[in-house]
Amino acid sequence: MSNFVFLIDSNKTPINPIHPAHAKKLLESNKAAVFRYYPFTLIMNRVVENIVTYPITLKIDPGSKTTGIALVNNRDEVIWGMELHHRSAAIKDSLETRKGVRRGRRARHTRYRQARFINRKRPNGRLNAPSLWHRVQTVETWVKRLCRFAPITAIVQELVRFDLQQLENPEISDVEYQQGELQGYEVREYLLNKWERKCAYCGAENIPLQVEHIKPKAKGGTNRISNLCLACQKCNEKKGTQDIEKFLAKKPEVLKRILAQAKRSLKDAAAVNTTRWALFHTLKASGLPVSTGSGGRTKFNRTRLQLPKTHWIDAACVGSVDKLQLVTSKVLEVKATGHGCRRFCRINKYGFPCTAPKQTFKHSTTGDFVKVTITKDRKNVASGIYAGRVKTPTEKGCEIVINGFRVTFSNMTDVKTIHRNDGFSYV
Repeated sequence: MSNFVFLIDSNKTPINPIHPAHAKKLLESNKAAVFRYYPFTLIMNRVVENIVTYPITLKIDPGSKTTGIALVNNRDEVIWGMELHHRSAAIKDSLETRKGVRRGRRARHTRYRQARFINRKRPNGRLNAPSLWHRVQTVETWVKRLCRFAPITAIVQELVRFDLQQLENPEISDVEYQQGELQGYEVREYLLNKWERKCAYCGAENIPLQVEHIKPKAKGGTNRISNLCLACQKCNEKKGTQDIEKFLAKKPEVLKRILAQAKRSLKDAAAVNTTRWALFHTLKASGLPVSTGSGGRTKFNRTRLQLPKTHWIDAACVGSVDKLQLVTSKVLEVKATGHGCRRFCRINKYGFPCTAPKQTFKHSTTGDFVKVTITKDRKNVASGIYAGRVKTPTEKGCEIVINGFRVTFSNMTDVKTIHRNDGFSYV
């Protein structure tokens, strides 16, 4: 089961997504043509009058490294899924590299531009860290893109990974969403992430784990999240109501690690919580109604419906869900790669140029997706039809990455561009 295919008319007005079999018939009868490969979209050769569409909800499960996106129709069918991999770590590494280069220039007293602090004001609502703001921008890009190709009527976002107010004060009352069995899912999900799904005392994995009070309740311990950890049944029963200092008297390293980890916050959860409101306000600016849900509710829905754990299925389970039917299993894998750097060419490990500058070569540019026809066997690549990406042109022509190998083409007659470089790679 593949993703449904997006369909627009000749005026680029979105129509209901169609089944891949229906899309194949439209292509074979020449009633439609390929408008875009990623996401795969067809365009009709005529204007469709009085378009009747069913409502589609765009659901988003923001993550620190991967964001899940799903489209759900009015019959509770998940018709399209996508997983967007962010490049926040690459951005951080680039900033660290730039900082090192500039620091080296200052130390060597070579060419250095003095800092101009007058022009450093950021727009209101923008996050200071580029690695965090990148998450908001890439999700916004895909929300706008999907709204152009599908009749989306509403957006549902997972606003918080964990309900921190409820976790810190479990006794709070008179609030409906903090009562019932959903509260347990919030606590367990937070602890599973914080303690890496291991027993805090012996490090056992892949076994049933229990919620353990670091300071026993019998000696004044509370239900605050900073006093909870995970333990296997054997360690939990062995510790009993002992103080953790007495229980781990012969293991000072383990005691030090547990006490430090109990106070440590989750890095990924902190990144998601930092960007959640910026993303929420960005989605509100689209003009579509935006509703929210918590991560505990998402897991509760997925567990109740007995669905597998993936990012795009988590996105489909965000918010209030009664039932879901997966009519697709193959999702679009998207990785943010950026539009390159400011270097005009690649450099070797010593920092010297090793390729020709970036340029347009026979209507193809660096990063474009192309379809190539190889008529005879080459080194590491047999003859056939392949899809690859254009790399930096060389003196002999153009390099195209095919199955992980760089293949040089001097004649572009066998090369056809199918998708322009837009800062993402697709699977």
